[in-house]
Amino acid sequence: MNPSATNTPAEKPDAASIQSIIESLMFVAEAPLSVDQIQKAIPEADTEAIKTALAALKDEFENRNGGVMLHAVAGGFQFRTRPEYKEYIQRLLQPTPARLSKAALETLAIIAYRQPVMRSEIEHIRGVNSGNTIRLLLDRKLIRILGRREIPGRPMVYATTQKFLETFDLKDLKDLPTPKEIDELQNHPKPNEQQTLPFTSDASDSANGHPDSENNP
Repeated sequence: MNPSATNTPAEKPDAASIQSIIESLMFVAEAPLSVDQIQKAIPEADTEAIKTALAALKDEFENRNGGVMLHAVAGGFQFRTRPEYKEYIQRLLQPTPARLSKAALETLAIIAYRQPVMRSEIEHIRGVNSGNTIRLLLDRKLIRILGRREIPGRPMVYATTQKFLETFDLKDLKDLPTPKEIDELQNHPKPNEQQTLPFTSDASDSANGHPDSENNP
């Protein structure tokens, strides 16, 4: 086989082919794919053609009403199972729920709403040492070190990650609930909602090798 043959530009695919190519990309991708990422894989197609194909593919799976749907999340698109079949999937996979302590959720919320934010700012709001909680969130890849602030000591600043958006089913940070919406949820909780929240005690973090020093004097 002539090695140069692999460098021959591919013919511009038609609309149906673009849709099929995107479907195959979504199938093998481990994370949501953005339009830009898709275009890198299909340089022969322009942005509008890709967006049109995504919309058609989303409609196709929606109209099919099968077990899988094309879902917009974390600034991209991803195949996900339908929530109504969650019970059956759990029976098959028997996953261990990824749990966060109340301390970790508080810290994550501060970072999400105030990013980029320094550790000292987090601890000022919470009133406790949050170093180990921050390390736990870094280990879970829910937050990242964005850089350093140009002030004495050059402290690190933190921000959320794409995995944070995926985990909480957000298209982008604009989808975070507003303080008013949070107040409404707290004042009018759904039945049994409190029982389904993934809270654990702070002691569970210690058991997993992440003791939080915030309870120390």
